[in-house]
Amino acid sequence: MDLFGQPTRSASLERRVRRVTNTGAETIDDCVAVEEPLEILIEHSGRTEPLTVTMRTPGHEDELATGFVLAEGIVTSPAELLSVSEVTAEGEFHNQIVARLADDVAFDRDAFRRNVLTTSACGICGRASIEQLVTRCGGRIHRTVPVALPLIRSLPKALVTRQSTFATTGGLHAAGIFDPLGVPIVIREDIGRHNAVDKVIGFCALNHVNLTPDHLLVVSGRASYELVQKAIVSGLGALVAVGAPSTLAVDLAFEFGLMLIGFTRADRCNVYTCQGDVTE
Repeated sequence: MDLFGQPTRSASLERRVRRVTNTGAETIDDCVAVEEPLEILIEHSGRTEPLTVTMRTPGHEDELATGFVLAEGIVTSPAELLSVSEVTAEGEFHNQIVARLADDVAFDRDAFRRNVLTTSACGICGRASIEQLVTRCGGRIHRTVPVALPLIRSLPKALVTRQSTFATTGGLHAAGIFDPLGVPIVIREDIGRHNAVDKVIGFCALNHVNLTPDHLLVVSGRASYELVQKAIVSGLGALVAVGAPSTLAVDLAFEFGLMLIGFTRADRCNVYTCQGDVTE
């Protein structure tokens, strides 16, 4: 069986299951979230080479690749990304997408690979990693308006009510970017938490949405160091998570002045950093 064959182009597919309950059992068709690989390639100075492979839910591949190269610091602005396009063979898409960089971008693939291996192995490794973020992001975040608790607590519902594939499969994460008034700008779903965040970042870059420290990133799961880093690099000022943060996420958010909120529900939330910027 070729698990990585022809792409489905669908976020969910039906599979036959035996559903067992206290009252009996039945065979039904159940919607299951699709998970497929996407290979991101980089074209730079006339050379095209593989960058990474991520397991993702099909859809919005251009946003995913754009958000990824921005969040990982491969490019520092959308202007350095000339194009993002699918790779086809005989007119068919085969789960590859190429990001074409401007020739003057200083792309060091070996340095990128070392950074990815370090991050995946142990997260942020000492002050050197924080100093690299300072160089890329320009220091601490400065919001211009406080954030009201009722607005914060309303965001998970605003996210979940727009998760169409999650409603049928129960198997996808979601991320959304909201304006300072709590109005959603974009919401995306994916089997991977990081992919969902990359997609919303990529959407904003491709559609010329100027993200500011007063915008909020909302995620359906926990808040990890990597998600905090993506929020900081993207210029966002707050990360609101339905789940728990890690100690590393809290420490990094504190270091940069990112508002980090976890365990967010309609009736409660935990404000881990920037408590003074939250109002009743």
